[in-house]
Amino acid sequence: MNKFTHFNLKQQILNLEISKIRQFDDEVSTFEPLIRLTLGQPDFPTPEHVKEAAKKAIDADYSFYTSTAGDIKLREAASDFASVKYSLDYDPETEVIATVGATEALAVTLFTLLNPGDYVLTPSPFFSLYESLVRMSQAVPVYIDTSESGFLVTPEQIEETISTLDKIPKAVILNYPNNPTGMTWTADEAKAIALTLSNYPDLLAVSDEIYSELVYDSTHVSLGTYLREQTIVINGLSKSHAMTGWRLGLIYAPSAIASELVKTHQSLVTSASSITQYAGIEALTHGQDDALPMKAAYKKRRDLVIKTLKDLNLVVTEPKGAFYIFSALPKGVGMDSYDFCYGLAETHQVAVIPGSAFGAAGEGYFRISYASSLSDIKTAMDRLTRYVHDLRDLN
Repeated sequence: MNKFTHFNLKQQILNLEISKIRQFDDEVSTFEPLIRLTLGQPDFPTPEHVKEAAKKAIDADYSFYTSTAGDIKLREAASDFASVKYSLDYDPETEVIATVGATEALAVTLFTLLNPGDYVLTPSPFFSLYESLVRMSQAVPVYIDTSESGFLVTPEQIEETISTLDKIPKAVILNYPNNPTGMTWTADEAKAIALTLSNYPDLLAVSDEIYSELVYDSTHVSLGTYLREQTIVINGLSKSHAMTGWRLGLIYAPSAIASELVKTHQSLVTSASSITQYAGIEALTHGQDDALPMKAAYKKRRDLVIKTLKDLNLVVTEPKGAFYIFSALPKGVGMDSYDFCYGLAETHQVAVIPGSAFGAAGEGYFRISYASSLSDIKTAMDRLTRYVHDLRDLN
């Protein structure tokens, strides 16, 4: 029993765990020299022109609260960026909110939408934050196993899941490009999902599109293009501009919803950092293509990892975006995902994340983040190869 439960803390919080991704990363950190292919942390520096904009903002004493929804120049830049990149049309004054990272954007959205007992459709495997935020809201996650559908949720799966429930879900959380699988949808697939959801006008889609600038062989398709009035689009600069520590997220939502979201946002943080917002204006205005060289490097790394996994005869679905690969465990080794990944870290000093960290549908897999240097990835793949061969020799 948690020793602090006698203080009668909120039960939903007591029942939560720290992210299993972070837990595992910390747990194996002593196995040095360790190559970490664990976290979604770009190894690129923030672009110089963005850093210079932040320095100018500091020197100009741009150190005061902004509007709760964000500096209007930032919101205009965010609106223009979404229009140019994804053909989205959101009014910067009433339909765009700047947040403290996409994490806060998700928290604001789910805390505003959900009442106790509401159902939230959650395709699985999933980023663990979704589950924790839903449970903090006293709502109920309803998982949809996508392991048999190429890690893409289908209209049929949504319909079938809804048919088993005693009421219509309040929301569905969609994440494409996806963490942990790297899969993303085509325009036709997004349209089909939108058409299905349009049959349930009270069901809102929370579309986490933080990896939108990292789609390799096509252009990102936003669900907001096809289902605008039912969709809340989450985005930000962490992955597109290598700004994870700057903490700048974005919410795009119809004005009637955005006007409620901003209340929750104000109660949580007042406003996002003014200096970060100033850097964000530069990133979104003059750095619209800053992700291109990073994407080219990630694609090379992806291809190297895929070749290694295929040479090992591991089942892997080739990712179309983000910087993750979700691979099946080697057959016949008699290990679950945690034991496999722990053994890899302990004996060969490579850290990857067990699939079980991403829900029940993730068991039997492991996630590799290739947001690390090419040289580290090459070394890690050599070590992974030796590890798998060693396991097979034992069996």
